[in-house]
Amino acid sequence: MKMTNNPSVSVVMATYNGTRYLHQQLQSVLHELLPGDELIIVDDGSQDGTLALLESLDSAEVRVIRNPVNVGVSATFERGLYLSKNEFIFLCDQDDVWLPGKRSAIVAAFEQDPKALVVISDAQVIDAQGLVIAQSFMANRHGFNGSVMATVWRNRYLGCAMAFRRSLLAAALPVPRQAPMHDMWFGAIGRMTGGVVYLSIPLLQYRRHTGNVSPSSRQSLPRMIRWRVALLFALGTRMLSLRFGLHGAQTDHAK
Repeated sequence: MKMTNNPSVSVVMATYNGTRYLHQQLQSVLHELLPGDELIIVDDGSQDGTLALLESLDSAEVRVIRNPVNVGVSATFERGLYLSKNEFIFLCDQDDVWLPGKRSAIVAAFEQDPKALVVISDAQVIDAQGLVIAQSFMANRHGFNGSVMATVWRNRYLGCAMAFRRSLLAAALPVPRQAPMHDMWFGAIGRMTGGVVYLSIPLLQYRRHTGNVSPSSRQSLPRMIRWRVALLFALGTRMLSLRFGLHGAQTDHAK
């Protein structure tokens, strides 16, 4: 067993009917974990063989929790975040592939910048068969820009490429139900309350396929406007509550 003085990390994964790609993703994540790390997997009511696959895992780092009913991806990730315990928290999808060195590169970025609340990396884009179709996710979005207005215009906060300090949870949880997606919410809150570090090297392979939860194509104009207004309203409300001491997330309770 490898020994390390590195701070421990929590990886929070949401699963739902994910048997097609889940085994490969689990192997890529578990290969990166060190003693003291944890992989918290919250299943959102899968009806296929996902739970059987998860229960077959023989790893002390893995904890599997099942939602009694399907609650959606944001609420599922939120439950896993409440259950996490370590200083650095990684978000993880069920169908991507971590590249070697992802954990160490992101932890190093946090240690080099004590003010950073969020670290996000670039990613290769792969198709359903695992073939690389783009070397840079961010290049397809004209580069990374983590400002709030840039996020409102076109989100670059890719959840599976993100990690954040535990201290961010106090400001970010619970995720407002009107927030379009949890990843852009965490990115924007991290930018507004601390700092964001971007690593231009790809640290995972982001899989695009017909079963993705996040949209792969441009949404309709009315929906985009509704998303932007909802995000701005949620951010404004949360920042006001933080400023006047009206908000305090409980990050240590189990659901």
